[in-house]
Amino acid sequence: MDYDVGSIVSRNSHNNDILFKVTSISGNTVYLKGLDLRLYADSDIADLRIEKEINNSDREITTKNIQELNLNRDKYFYLPGKVMHIDGDEDYLERCMKFYKDLKVKAFGITLKENEISNYLKLNLKKYNPDILVITGHDAYYKNRNNKYQNTAYFIDAVKEARKYEKDQNKLIIISGACQSNYEELIKAGSNFASSPKRINIHALDPAIIASSIAFSDKNKSIDLISIIEKTKYGSSGIGGIITNGTMFVGYPR
Repeated sequence: MDYDVGSIVSRNSHNNDILFKVTSISGNTVYLKGLDLRLYADSDIADLRIEKEINNSDREITTKNIQELNLNRDKYFYLPGKVMHIDGDEDYLERCMKFYKDLKVKAFGITLKENEISNYLKLNLKKYNPDILVITGHDAYYKNRNNKYQNTAYFIDAVKEARKYEKDQNKLIIISGACQSNYEELIKAGSNFASSPKRINIHALDPAIIASSIAFSDKNKSIDLISIIEKTKYGSSGIGGIITNGTMFVGYPR
């Protein structure tokens, strides 16, 4: 079967459990990017099965999150926190930005390679002055290598750079990491939320779900940590964090 760049495929050797988009082909090797999961992979062309793209997950996730906001708009008005989202993947960033727009969260999106994020962080923090910072993209965990993580070190550098700019974890809430990132080290570096406690893959929208949930949490109250984490694809296996205050101002009368 012929495969083209952009084709949607799955891998027979993995029980066709994850959908991928073909990003490039070299001989019999096909390079892949997860359709929903922040995951890169490669495969022998013979191991692939062509799939029809059936992707309503973003719409379902957005609808569910809007319904769960449960805001009293008859009496009160709301000023949710502002998000700056830096992503190593342009496609995933676009999906996250649409998610923010649909939820009416003010968000600024920037695409930077993972190893470039820390270099441009301070400049962008000054420019956008966000309440919530998302640092994400792609990562991977390799059990049998000395350098076990593909991009975690770059995320850690970026988090540390952000904490030089703002030390208070209630004034700047940081969400960092991607698939299989070193959760413990990202939290130690100063993240409020990070992936991945069980070194598993996370959904493309998971960082945006956490960010928007905090954006719509009352500034004067501690967040409901467990319920926010459970909104993500794999719950506490994929993302963990610390209790912080929300970032939303509530006003009256409307």
